Amino acid sequence: MTNKTIETAERELYLALIQRAQYRPIATQWLANLPQWLSDVKDKRRYAHAPAYLSAVENLPRIEVNGVDLNSDVLTIEAQLNEGQSKQITALMKQLMPWRKGPFQIGTGDNKVFIDTEWHSDWKWNRIKPHLGTLEGRYVLDVGGGSGYHGWRMAGAGAKQVIIIDPSCLFYHQFMAIRHFVAGFDTDMDTDKTGVGYRTHYIPVGLEELPSSSDQGNQLFDTVFCMGVLYHRQSPFEHLNQLRNQLMTGGQLVLETLVIEGDANTVLVPHNRYAKMNNVYFIPSVAALTGWLEKVGFSEVKCVDIDTTSVEEQRATDWMTYQSLKDFLDPNDPTKTIEGYPAPMRATLIATK
Repeated sequence: MTNKTIETAERELYLALIQRAQYRPIATQWLANLPQWLSDVKDKRRYAHAPAYLSAVENLPRIEVNGVDLNSDVLTIEAQLNEGQSKQITALMKQLMPWRKGPFQIGTGDNKVFIDTEWHSDWKWNRIKPHLGTLEGRYVLDVGGGSGYHGWRMAGAGAKQVIIIDPSCLFYHQFMAIRHFVAGFDTDMDTDKTGVGYRTHYIPVGLEELPSSSDQGNQLFDTVFCMGVLYHRQSPFEHLNQLRNQLMTGGQLVLETLVIEGDANTVLVPHNRYAKMNNVYFIPSVAALTGWLEKVGFSEVKCVDIDTTSVEEQRATDWMTYQSLKDFLDPNDPTKTIEGYPAPMRATLIATK
């Protein structure tokens, strides 16, 4: 018998937006678009693997969940699994490979399932979290959230509501697979439906498709996270404006992206590929990016972290078996990409609307 994880999650999303629409009319536009957004991600004409991903999620077993730890580096579903459950969960989760953002763990005993993702997303979170202030009681949008790892960490940090967006069919189903177990604990233990499973939602859509409003007081979010997205956008100023338009006045943008060394006029535009990626368009210096943010209307812009990505933070694993960072770097000079550009360096900037 298949579970109703996705059906339940989507119902909770509708209810959350209906509730928000009472105070923020823009939410009615989200509701109007929601049926199409949720239908598109299941359309096998768009995504050939959609039926297989859906089947993997729907066949996950119901287990007795004793707790959910969203505040440890490994997002952990606390449960005692028997050998059969462990094998079943492992097989179904591997149908949702590659797993890029995490890590996750289902179970805490000898038969636990550890999903060792390509990225140590916990390292990024630990670099950023000390600079956020509090997320307690805030409405949060996570743009390009992948599997949802960071979104769950935001919920764990006390956000009142988290909406993760990413147009990827695979990532949507990865989120639902984890939510299956998280919400299992909420259902059993949290009858007033304030648990993290009911506060954390996923919409399979890109930022550019979201309704937005220039009316003060008609935006939905106190905090917008955008991590690892800007350099994939052909029009960075348009993207920054779209981020700004989702924020309430006084809201906070957390922007993490590739940067290079240089002054306020330094921007790298890769001629072809960057670290084997063909969809990297603009890599600014921190000073240039600060100017971009100020130009579109942000204030109090500050860079809170700069970090060179290591082959320990991003690497191939049993759960992501394709090439990873070490394959994208010059084998004779790891300070450069294989194309000869500076190796990936990432900065996090925080700004206020």
